[in-house]
Amino acid sequence: MASSGWSLFKPADLIRLTACLLLTSYFWSVAALDNSVAPGGNFDFSNWELQLCTGSKGSPDTESSSSLKGDGGYEDDKYFYTSSTDGALVMKVPGSPSSSGCVTTTNSLHCRTELRELGSWDPQDTNKLTVSLAVIQADDSEHGTVIGQIHIDDSVSTKPVIELYYNSKGVVAAGVEQTRSGGDEKFTTFETTVQLGTEFTYEIDYSGGTLKVTVNGEEMTLDTYDLDSPKSYFKAGNYNQGSSPSEVHVYSISIEH
Repeated sequence: MASSGWSLFKPADLIRLTACLLLTSYFWSVAALDNSVAPGGNFDFSNWELQLCTGSKGSPDTESSSSLKGDGGYEDDKYFYTSSTDGALVMKVPGSPSSSGCVTTTNSLHCRTELRELGSWDPQDTNKLTVSLAVIQADDSEHGTVIGQIHIDDSVSTKPVIELYYNSKGVVAAGVEQTRSGGDEKFTTFETTVQLGTEFTYEIDYSGGTLKVTVNGEEMTLDTYDLDSPKSYFKAGNYNQGSSPSEVHVYSISIEH
């Protein structure tokens, strides 16, 4: 009787082979980021626009999805560019308006280099944002730089549902607004801590009316209080909350609806 090709391998050999394949897959995924192209050559920005920390007061510069697209898409050598070493998307903010002269949106006191999802969605449907990143420098605020958020649709409120923070001690915290009028954000801190410069992954999931956040496998289900599942959209990147510079490197970003 002919035997299966797999039977030629001992169990220990199969384990080593599997580990080798996984390792090869890992290095292939890292190498897939090209350090010679603009961010749009590595990332799909078809459903994003970029909000920058430059421009005029109350009217920061923005870049459309089409301008971000492709190997020769938009880049800025100070705040939004491809890392020359590993191809990561580098997103920087120089500090606060008073410390650096950076520019904020009308409804914020803080500067950002941040991607904003185009359109909005119903929290009763499936809505997931997954990002792999490393924070190279967090700002000097208590909770630190906002690396991802769900924002309530502009037709409903100027406030977020949730902001995910990372501070200079490597502490990750989720801040959830209790009402649509805002100003009453409640913080929950993850047990997981991540050293500066270390790659990690987070997922923000607002599906079926339930809000969940996962950081490196640690999952939390969070109360949304009196928000009542408002139409919302995702944001991701570097939303500085302090007066010192912040720097975030993004390795992958995806949305599921």
